Amino acid sequence: MSDVQFRELRHAPAMPVNFAKAVLRAGVKPGKNPTLPKVGLRLNDVGLDSKHLKAYRKVCGFSADGRLPVTYPHIHAFPLHMALMMEDGFPFPAMGLVHVRNRITQYRPIAEREQLNIKCSLGNLNQVEKGWEFSIFTVVTTAGERVWSSESINFFRGGGHGRKDEKKASGEPAPATDTIEWKVPGNTGRRYGAVSGDRNPIHLYPLTAKLFGFKRQIAHGMWSKARALAHLQSQLPEEAFRVDVQFKLPMFIPATVKFEQRPAEDGLDFRVLARDGVKPHLTGQLRPLGE
Repeated sequence: MSDVQFRELRHAPAMPVNFAKAVLRAGVKPGKNPTLPKVGLRLNDVGLDSKHLKAYRKVCGFSADGRLPVTYPHIHAFPLHMALMMEDGFPFPAMGLVHVRNRITQYRPIAEREQLNIKCSLGNLNQVEKGWEFSIFTVVTTAGERVWSSESINFFRGGGHGRKDEKKASGEPAPATDTIEWKVPGNTGRRYGAVSGDRNPIHLYPLTAKLFGFKRQIAHGMWSKARALAHLQSQLPEEAFRVDVQFKLPMFIPATVKFEQRPAEDGLDFRVLARDGVKPHLTGQLRPLGE
């Protein structure tokens, strides 16, 4: 967004004092269309915290190879995402949002000790059948070179246009065949929350999740993406690539899930499925970028 006004931060933002106000926002008023504040945040010279990186690798399953895991820059950007959603002009309650899709583009591998400059902004507000979707854009540069970017698409239920969205008929997904099984412990949400800063109560304990209508805690969507890419770590391209995921059914933990990967014409597709090998928690597509 060319008209976004960026504000530079001296350090990663802590939880703002208006957090409760932002969480309890009433949402979209009937007959009124929401707008996003035209603000962005910039954080420069983010350096390596080796202890934090080690903890992130451990909870997500990445091996140490001298490079940042492909999902790791999202951890640095997440406090900026939250700060944007705490802005006075932000129209939705933070606790009512659902992360539905995520796209990461890595333009080249990032060495562990490179200093990162991170820029985040809001955009792409669209009314859909049952509510509203918007994006949080992140761009990461180092020494003036763009090395990583992402788009996180979030959904707010309420105020939708009510019309069925046209979707291409894709038929029933092919049944899973060659899968591996993962055991996901019940403390995964607490461990990932400790390294990511995303301590949403729905991820922590059965009791805190029940307060928000869940039968027990659920895994973070971005943990599921990271865990899948950790499994694919040795297959990630050296050149620029993009990885898209769509978050599907919540993963109640502890859980036993299945991971499947399939070759595609221009890359590979992968899925995280429930123990029955049918119900999807996550679908993803890994594609190299063209010249």
